[in-house]
Amino acid sequence: MYKTLVKPLLDFFSALLILLMIAPIFIILVILLFINNDGKPFFTQTRGGKNNKIFRVIKFKTMNDKLDANGVLLPDDLRLTKVGNFVRKKSLDELPQLLNVLKGDMSLVGPRPFMSEYLELYTDYQKRRHEVKPGITGWAQVNGRNSISWQQKFELDIWYVDRQQFLLDVKILFLTLLKIVKPTDVNQIGEATTVKFNGKN
Repeated sequence: MYKTLVKPLLDFFSALLILLMIAPIFIILVILLFINNDGKPFFTQTRGGKNNKIFRVIKFKTMNDKLDANGVLLPDDLRLTKVGNFVRKKSLDELPQLLNVLKGDMSLVGPRPFMSEYLELYTDYQKRRHEVKPGITGWAQVNGRNSISWQQKFELDIWYVDRQQFLLDVKILFLTLLKIVKPTDVNQIGEATTVKFNGKN
């Protein structure tokens, strides 16, 4: 009953309440990122959701679109703006995903939604992470985030899928708040973002 009825209702009303509470902060971030990213405060990308359904995730844009002499995007770490770096370290770039929660694409807690192009690379075991809605935060995020391997992420995600319950979700949300207060594991060493999944790493 929790998974099918209680959790969806808690997700919707919690996301709505949080958005109302943080509205001033949300607006300030939109303005700052609008200025820093040439009028583009938001970033959308197709991700894999529950039952492999593809949806567009909404995030704050933390990197600009600067190109090198050949017209190719510069590496992530060179495009990450000062404001964007602060937003990422505090995990504030995830706030717009509250809109995804209201739409029903996501939950507050669940496996993080990975890029849709990864769907065809998963093994049957790895696909199990899509048995539940993806979340803004999850078990893998409070147990290493981007500093752990892809295999560890899958194992943690599926561990959550098999044990999803109210008290565990509360624990994950509490640990997420601690991570925001004291940011760790935001980037992999030498990367501004996590290394892409190729089906083997």
